[in-house]
This record gives sequence, structure tokens and C-alpha cells, in this order.
Amino acid sequence: MKNTVNVEKVNLTNRRSFLKLSGLAIAGTGLVMAGCSSDDDSGNPTPTPTPNQNPGVVNGVFDFGGGDVGILTYAYALEQLEANFYTRIVNHNSFGSMWNSDEQNMLEEIYSHEVVHREVLRQLITTAVNNNTSMVLPTLEFNYGDLNFGNRSNVLQVAQTLEDTGVAAYTGAGKFISDVNNLVLAGKIVSVEGRHASVIRSMIDPTGGYFAGPDVVEPTTGKNEIMLPSQVITMLDQANYITTPFTANHLINLQ
Repeated sequence: MKNTVNVEKVNLTNRRSFLKLSGLAIAGTGLVMAGCSSDDDSGNPTPTPTPNQNPGVVNGVFDFGGGDVGILTYAYALEQLEANFYTRIVNHNSFGSMWNSDEQNMLEEIYSHEVVHREVLRQLITTAVNNNTSMVLPTLEFNYGDLNFGNRSNVLQVAQTLEDTGVAAYTGAGKFISDVNNLVLAGKIVSVEGRHASVIRSMIDPTGGYFAGPDVVEPTTGKNEIMLPSQVITMLDQANYITTPFTANHLINLQ
């Protein structure tokens, strides 16, 4: 029993260091996402989104728009969701009792990263639309239904879903980004999100056999799962965590 405790302590320390290092990715050298080349695996040219499809309210509902700004707005919505989710975790009255000190530190690190991602994307979009706030996705409202933030297992399962989906979403959207600077930023963010996903999975299964499971990483190629915007948006709609109405008319047909 003593050896088991020592191994677990080392694992937690390693994961904490791993996560702290990941925070440097947003300011350091970014990783290029899988699927970001000009051709997909089939050899077919990657389709180019129609430009000048500005985000904004259409028929009373905010639409993400198209092109790079549309993809960034889509990512901004995901980061708003993740930042809100971890804000609720670290501010819940059971935070100090349900998680040990190492886990608290890791969750607080993830929370901080998600807030940074959200704010970086908000500023980037605001600059891209020349400070026209009507073209910037507003602050979204969220509702997690009957999710009990005082239930460790339930919280980790939702966290895993959000992190895995976030990685797959960035990976799937990367090939539709045309500006190399936007692509580099997205690559930096997805590298951090991948570390988040691994840390959450390791908290679920501390033995180390789950942190990069075959359900999200293809065993023979090492490639991450890829989800197109249409798939992610469908998942968000089914989960119903985002209560603010939105549309993505220029993104849902990207293939």
C-alpha cells in the first residue's frame, strides 16, 4: 500500500509539471495541427471557405460567420464553454474537500488556461472586425442541467468530453484556416488543450493507461480524433449546455 501511494504521488507531480509547461505554449512555439495541410489524406484539395462572411446577428440570432473569423468565433464559443465550466469547478463549495491539493492546482491551472484562450480569441476577433462589437460573439449563457459539481466522477466525465471535443474540434477546423498567423495560434491552443485532456484522463485513471486512449488517438498513426464543425455543433446542440441561441450557417457544410 505504501508503494502504491508513492507511485501515485509521483504521477500527480509529473502531471502537474506537464500541465504547467503547457501554459507556455500560448506564448511560445506552436504545434501545427494534424489535418492542416493543403491536401487531405485522400489527395483531394482542401476546400477554401468563401471569404467575407462576417459574423453577426441574422434574423435575430448570432451567426458565427465564415472564413477565418468564423472559425475563430466557433473556437471562441468553445473556449467560453470550457472557461465557464472550470470557473464553476474551482468556485464550487466542495472544491477544497473533493479534490486533493495536487488536483486543485491542476484544475486551477486548466481554469487559468481556458480563460486566457477565451480572452485571446475575443481580442483577436475584435481586432479582425475593426472593433465592430456587433460582429463579436456576445458572452454566452450556460446551463449544465442536473450535473452535480459536487460529484467528482460526474465532473471528470464532463471535463473529459469537453477537452476531447475541444482537441478534435481544433484539429478538424485547422485545414479551413487560411491565415498562417491564425493557424499558428490555433496550433498553440490545441497543444494546450491536448495536455488538458491527458491530465483529466489521468485523474480519472491514475494508472496511466487512459491518458491517450485509442478512442481519441488512432493507435497505429498516432493521429488525434478529428471532428468537423458540423459534428461539434451537433454535439453542443444535443448537450444543451449553451443556452444562448446561435447559428453556424457558413461552417456546417465544411468538409
